[in-house]
Amino acid sequence: MTDLTSVQDALQSRLASQRVVFWHDPTAEYTADLDALDLGAVNVIRVQDDEFGVKSTILADHTSKYLVYRSGVIPHGTANWLLDLELAYGVFTADRTSMLQQELGLNDPALLPVIEEHQKFFAANSRKLALVKLLNDGDDASLLRAKMCQVLVKASGNKLTDIVRELLVENAAGKHAKFDDLVAFGLSQFFWDGLASIYKYASTTPTIDDFVLWMFSRAIEDFSSTTPDEFRNIRSDFNALRYDVRTQGVMTTLASRASDALDVKTRIEHRDYRELANLTIFEEIDRKVIVDLAAAAATQSVTPREVAEIVRQRQHSLWSAKYTKLYKAIQSASELLTEIVGLPHAIATAAVGLEKYQSDWFRIDQHYRWFTYAHQTADFQKPLEALKAEVDKQYANKYLYDFGGRWQQALEPLSEWKSPALAPQAKFYDRHVAPVVKDGRTKVVVIISDGMRYEVAEELASTIRSENRFDASLSAVLGSLPSYTQLGMASLLPHSSLELDPVGLPVLVDGKPTNGTANRDKILQSVKGHAITAAQVLAMPGSELRELYTKHQIFYVYHDRIDAAGDSASTERTVFEAAEETLRELLQLVKKWTNANATNILITADHGFLYQDIPLEQAYYLSESPQGDAVTKTNRRYVLGRSLKPSPSFMTFTSAQVGLVGDIDIQIPKSIHRIPQPGAGTRYVHGGASLQEIVVPVITVNKKRKSDVRHVNVDLMPETDKITTGQLAVKLLQREAVTDKIRPRQVRLGLYVGDTLISDQPILTFDSASDDQRDRYQKSVLYLTQDADHYNNRPVELRLEEPIPNTTQWKLLSKGNYTIKRSFTTDFDF
Repeated sequence: MTDLTSVQDALQSRLASQRVVFWHDPTAEYTADLDALDLGAVNVIRVQDDEFGVKSTILADHTSKYLVYRSGVIPHGTANWLLDLELAYGVFTADRTSMLQQELGLNDPALLPVIEEHQKFFAANSRKLALVKLLNDGDDASLLRAKMCQVLVKASGNKLTDIVRELLVENAAGKHAKFDDLVAFGLSQFFWDGLASIYKYASTTPTIDDFVLWMFSRAIEDFSSTTPDEFRNIRSDFNALRYDVRTQGVMTTLASRASDALDVKTRIEHRDYRELANLTIFEEIDRKVIVDLAAAAATQSVTPREVAEIVRQRQHSLWSAKYTKLYKAIQSASELLTEIVGLPHAIATAAVGLEKYQSDWFRIDQHYRWFTYAHQTADFQKPLEALKAEVDKQYANKYLYDFGGRWQQALEPLSEWKSPALAPQAKFYDRHVAPVVKDGRTKVVVIISDGMRYEVAEELASTIRSENRFDASLSAVLGSLPSYTQLGMASLLPHSSLELDPVGLPVLVDGKPTNGTANRDKILQSVKGHAITAAQVLAMPGSELRELYTKHQIFYVYHDRIDAAGDSASTERTVFEAAEETLRELLQLVKKWTNANATNILITADHGFLYQDIPLEQAYYLSESPQGDAVTKTNRRYVLGRSLKPSPSFMTFTSAQVGLVGDIDIQIPKSIHRIPQPGAGTRYVHGGASLQEIVVPVITVNKKRKSDVRHVNVDLMPETDKITTGQLAVKLLQREAVTDKIRPRQVRLGLYVGDTLISDQPILTFDSASDDQRDRYQKSVLYLTQDADHYNNRPVELRLEEPIPNTTQWKLLSKGNYTIKRSFTTDFDF
């Protein structure tokens, strides 16, 4: 028997909104309790074969409230004299199912069997209250069960994809409580029926584990089927799960498990990596693509353009974060090997070489750094071992050694260390600093990064330009010879003359020592300048730096990360890691100075460097030792002394020939040769005259008042305005090349009718830096869901959306209009 209090509450609720309530109690179970009910000012009438009298009483009194209680068998049809009033006011029954139906506000009699079947679900008040919040007028039996599933699995919605999402999250975690609830409350079969009708997953013994395997086995075949559109719904929901950042971790877990069960490794073993490039589900595919692509890059049987396209496709892999470094390494290796092949067989003059290095050849050094650093820091290095061996061999032998020999030939005619292509480093202050500060008011900050070679500076300039309201231009000066720290640093200071000490330290500026920040500060004081270390600036509060900025006109900031790592034999192999740290710290320094109101910033270096990530062959070392009246300093890449004896192995200069005062002679090993030195490192060197050592960068940084960074424009290029099949192929154009100021753009596509999504939502990234428009087209296919069948001959919108930064939300970017014109429909629902 239903609790009497519940009956009383239900009757009071009815009487609060209507004057007359008819109560049918066929089994007469409440006859004895009727008088115990506390209903207030309500006239209780027990019908006892006096229907006509009851009817007259109610119709004669238009103000009083009545509870009309009828027990036993109620006459049907016209035999029931109270039928018209019962139809007008409705009938109350106190059986549990009816009570629940009234409590839930569900008036459709067709819902009674659902409530009856799932009595256990409604036993807990918490479930009942959660369900009431979701119910709407017009909910049918299927929707009621779907919302009950939503309550049990705590989903955000009642669509099948919402329920599946929660169960997959649970399954990935190795749990099953939510699914057990569906079973316990009699809703599991409803769930399986939904999977069968909507996803076409059919099994006589369905389980979540089996469904996961079935889903991934469809995915590896790209949801192809002999029946058109058979798997369109599972395709759409699968893609929604794998592209949603909230469920990507779940999908990687499930993909790993499915991969073993499906033996994906064997299934793809003999497939071409190009065919697999757009399959982004399984980790084994990434591993195979990387291994095969690296092998192709090593033999140059794939072009850099093809590599770039495959790497772009792999950006959407579920495993992209894990393998990004390896893909980037392969791309850099492909570019490097191709550019080495394209090097000229001779360099006409030193001036031509200096210009070409700044415009083109520096890229080889840059790609080598990118490749080597990516390889060093990747979690998985074995797939690239053969490619690394080829890259190291080509870079060291063909580029540094052979091409370095061609550069040496271009240097042979020089009798003085100067070139019409580049101003000497010793003129840096006169050319770059003095013109800025000549009015006595304008200030300048000079950041000097020890060992930052030209290719690192080119990346830094690009990074600075990519920052909003920042501009950076890159030029170069001809580094001083020998290209070592003390002379390079001295050359950048204001001076009339430079002089080498016989052992190279200190270098004198107008007779004054320049070693150390304190000595350089003394020299700068004569031009209202101040020397400070980068570490001091980075540790300084912003207010303190702003105050310091008001006190001087010129600031020289000394940064040492690359040279500190490279000059030590124990750390020289971390020099490319030091370059990465340098890029981060120099950008940080630039921002810190601009926040302190600096508007003119110069970034330069004392020298560059040579580096190769493999031991040097014996041929790279000189077999003879320098000779002369006095050999005062011997370094791996230069010699100082008096009356040094000329030799075919060395370039020999007097101090005057390299722009110095004094009587010290200088010898530089030709090309990239080293002088053997006990205990010294071998891979990282500087001091000589290679392009990498002596093309010294100068970056000029300015900050603008207005925003100047935007995302690249993407246009939809429609080829039709009709959708005639279960899919729509769309073509999109990245309107311009990505540059420092024009950033890549990610877009999500989807077909909508109002707010109803009727397709999957592929995500594309537009990041091409190609000037050729043909390289900037992308194609995508949208697959319609079954919901689309309801909108045949109706207009739909193709919406392009972009992510809202720092959220999981998207906003509309643009849209196109289409009409669905399909010749058939299907109709399944969950």
